[in-house]
Order: sequence, then structure tokens, then C-alpha cells
Amino acid sequence: MKIRNFFYLAMAVITVLSSCKKDDEKNDDPKYPAGAIVWPKDTVVTLSNHYIVAKGASLFIEEGVEIILDDTVKRPEFVVLGNLYCMGTAAKPIKFSCAVAYRTEEKRFNRYWGGIICGYESQEVLLDNVIVEFGGAQTTEESASFQNQLFKTETGEGVPGFHFCNKDGRFVIQNCTFRNNAEDQIYITGGKSIVTNNKFIASGFDGGEAINYKSDCLADVCYNLVYDANSNALKLSNSGFVALQSEIIAYNNTVVNTGWRRPKKKGGSIWLEETINAKLYNNLMFDCRWACKTDVGNPYDSIKSVITPNYYFASTETGVTQYTPSAVDGILRGASDIFSATAGDKNPNFESFTIQSNIDINVGTTKSGNIPQTFASSMDFHLKNGSPALTGGKTDFTRHFASTGIVINGKAYTSPAPAAHFGAYGLK
Repeated sequence: MKIRNFFYLAMAVITVLSSCKKDDEKNDDPKYPAGAIVWPKDTVVTLSNHYIVAKGASLFIEEGVEIILDDTVKRPEFVVLGNLYCMGTAAKPIKFSCAVAYRTEEKRFNRYWGGIICGYESQEVLLDNVIVEFGGAQTTEESASFQNQLFKTETGEGVPGFHFCNKDGRFVIQNCTFRNNAEDQIYITGGKSIVTNNKFIASGFDGGEAINYKSDCLADVCYNLVYDANSNALKLSNSGFVALQSEIIAYNNTVVNTGWRRPKKKGGSIWLEETINAKLYNNLMFDCRWACKTDVGNPYDSIKSVITPNYYFASTETGVTQYTPSAVDGILRGASDIFSATAGDKNPNFESFTIQSNIDINVGTTKSGNIPQTFASSMDFHLKNGSPALTGGKTDFTRHFASTGIVINGKAYTSPAPAAHFGAYGLK
């Protein structure tokens, strides 16, 4: 395995590959555009400083590449002012991570690097079979994102695992795993997107959503698993409005054990606010702190939005109560929703998952110590034969990118068809 080290300054005037080896500057492989930057498969790239893909440049990362952002003082960021194409495979995913010594459960929210932060003129990004982990560093005046006035344009802000902000741009995230990032896993403030078939595991230290969309977005978000998000699996908002009211179509997602670490009103499963146009179908919520909620003082667009049918399972009476509709608390329920009437009612019966007898979905407030179990790869959220969640889903709604799709590097990516079962996984 080749090992290469890159040392790039995080200044807006510095261009990518300004100090790189000659064989990294140009690529003559006919399968890539002329002048493309290519990191070849099965290599290790160690970044001890912020890395910038320059405006107008395109970086292609092939399968099996591991990017180690390795400086616990600098806390490097990966800033994309141009285009990024991460082309991993199931057998050989691409990985963005910290040094191996820090990849432990005890250190999961230690913010070892920033995140993948895209610029306002980044046209397109593909993340396919990519692992993004142990990020969430807080910005300083030396941070590449701050130098380029990206993300929240302030210092002291925790950086998400992935950020996209070009309202005229497009991206696809599929078959990826975001885990152990101390802030939001993805934070989107513009563009067209498909987010499908991903896992979002352990999101946020003292805040943080798995999937966070703001204004100027059209998105299909489907077949994702969210486990242990600090706040919500999806936070959908039209804040920051520039040109387009966001319409997010979220369907067939499985959400388990979210909201328990944040002792505030937003920690739950799905949060809607600021006139967001949300279409929510066939999502399965399992032992989340709250059902779908809206900001009472600044609510979602209830005229355009559709929030049913969805499936809400609670193994505790507290969960049943906190799934119950409330105008005062902003707890929502649609006419076709399926929900637990009593603790344990309508268990969707996952293929391999043990319900904890002492789980406390309010443990962030009660401090009881009865926290949900840590995610394990042995957990299987397919539905068993006879599961009440196998039927009742809606399949006749329109998706943004069902036919024409989103074109990335000349290839059209389409959003998958909805399923009649609830959640991301049907029968195994």
C-alpha cells in the first residue's frame, strides 16, 4: 500500500496541489477529465494540515483510499471549493478518519478533524461507499472553512461531517456510513440532492442531528438508518431562505434510539420548523424521545406538507406519552400513522435487536444512567415475517428525482422507489 503525505496551507489564495508531487498534479487516464486530480485506489493519504480542492478543480478518490486527518492541534478540515467524487465500493469503501490510535468508543466525540466542507461554487459532489468518522472540530481563525467564509462563517463552531451550500449545485450521498462525529453528520444549506442507503451512527456530542436541511434545497432522503442521534434523525427547516422554499421528501427511513442525549425540546426523531415543506412517508421511529415535532412558535408549512403514514414504536409508557399529539408541545401525528397504544404495542420485530428492559428515553434529563445500548454491527433492522410494519406504507407519491435524476460526472442518479413496508429494510 502506498503512503503519501500532503501539507497544504488553509488559505483562500492557496490552490490545491501547489506543493504536491508531479504525479499528483495531472492525470492522463482517459476515464477522467483532462486535468483531474486522482487519488488511486488502495492508497493512504495523511493530511497534517487543512486540505483544499481549489475552485474549478475536480478530485477523484478511488476505492479503498484512506484519508487520515492527523494533527490534534491543527484539527484539519477537508474543504471542497471545486468538485469531489468519492467512488468507493462495498468491499473497499473510502474512509475519512483520524489516526488509528484515536478510533475508540471512549474517544468518539473528541473532534479530531473538521469535516468535508463544500464551497458556494462547488457544483457537484458524489459520496458513494464512504466512511466519515471522528470529525466535528471547532473552527478557529486558521480553519480553512473560516478563511473561505464557509459553513457558519464564525469561529468556535463545530464542523459537520459533510456540508453543502451551493443552491445551484447538486450532490449524491449513497451507501455511506457517518459515525462518531461530534456535530451534525450532514448539514445542507442549498442544492439538489439524493441521500439514500446510508447509516448515521452516534451523531453529536452536546447537540447535533444526523440529517439537517435548511432553505433552498430539493432532496429525496430515503432508506437510511439513523441510530443514536443526539438531537434528531432529521431536522428540516427553511431558515436562511434565499430563493427557494425547501421541499424535503423523506421516506422509508429507520430511526432508532434518538434524542435521549439532549435534554431539550428538540431532541427526538424528526423536527420541522420555519415553513419547511416536508413530505414524510413510511418512516419507522423506534424508542425515540419524541415523535415528529414542530416548532410551535415558528412551525412548518402545514398546508403543503404531508406527514403520514409513519410508524411509531415505544417500548415504554413514557415513550407512548411522548408520541401523543400535543398542540402545546408541537407533537404531530398524521391520520394514517401507526403507533404504540401501550408500551410494547406493535413491535416491528427487527431481525436481530434486543429491546432493553430499563431504557430511559429521557436519560439526558433524568440522569438515570439507563442509556440505550451502543450500536453494534450485529444489529439487523430488517423486519421479520409477520411484522406489523411490513404493510401500510404509501407508494404512490411523487419524488423529486425519480426519472430524470441528478447528473453527477455525466451519470444520472435516481432516487429509489418507495416500499410498502415501514423503515429502510423489509424482509431479509
